[in-house]
Amino acid sequence: MRDPAWLGRLFWLGAALVLLWPLLRATEFRPWELFSAESRGPTLRFLATMLPPATNGEFLWLVARETWRTVAIATAGITLALVIAIPATLMSTRVLSLSALSGRMAPLPALARQLLRWLLVLLRSVPELVWALVFVRVVGLGPTAGVLAIALTYGGMLGKVYADILESGETPATRSLLANGAGRLQAFAYGLLPQNAAELTSYTVYRWECAIRSSVVLGFVGAGGLGQQLDNSTKMFAGGEVTTMLLVFIALVALADHVSGWLRRALA
Repeated sequence: MRDPAWLGRLFWLGAALVLLWPLLRATEFRPWELFSAESRGPTLRFLATMLPPATNGEFLWLVARETWRTVAIATAGITLALVIAIPATLMSTRVLSLSALSGRMAPLPALARQLLRWLLVLLRSVPELVWALVFVRVVGLGPTAGVLAIALTYGGMLGKVYADILESGETPATRSLLANGAGRLQAFAYGLLPQNAAELTSYTVYRWECAIRSSVVLGFVGAGGLGQQLDNSTKMFAGGEVTTMLLVFIALVALADHVSGWLRRALA
């Protein structure tokens, strides 16, 4: 059977290719170079060293210690991010504003809300890698730089998304509580939180999973954890060690996904 919309699909496919081509040119995207003779030899030699994975006791103990440090960096960073995000969410969510009950928010609260949202934009606009480079210069090499970097970037992300989640849900109960004398915290706890708890928890655990990945990347700039050891092993072309750490990293992400699913089921 002939597709009646084939001409439109063909047009949009062509338009997408026309727009994509200059972007690929600007980024010098040349994937065929991966299969050139100059690249193929070193790549195959390094891949050959990745099997079997390194399993000696001393190295496994090192990996276990750095894995625990990586999880600690991610968890501490997310905890500090929540310290930033939760107050920012409560103060920047329009539905929790007493002055907005009558319609238009009062000028002073509206200005404070906008300034707070700009602060969240600033925090999440700077990548955690850049924050880590700054903090490595300030506090030196080690996990502290990674924790602070994750806290600032993820604080901005969580605050923004939390506010969007709360404002997109059902709000009559919250407005009714505020109109009848409830405070901001009471309206949040009894009006917004019950209906949005599952989504807020799921997103928080997802961000914790992302923070684990980020803490590995931050290790490449000296922020400690599994990433720093992965960087060392890669520079020494120790493929077996790299494989072991990648397997551990996959297990960490799978664990975070399992925790997220369990929490969603528990809240449901």
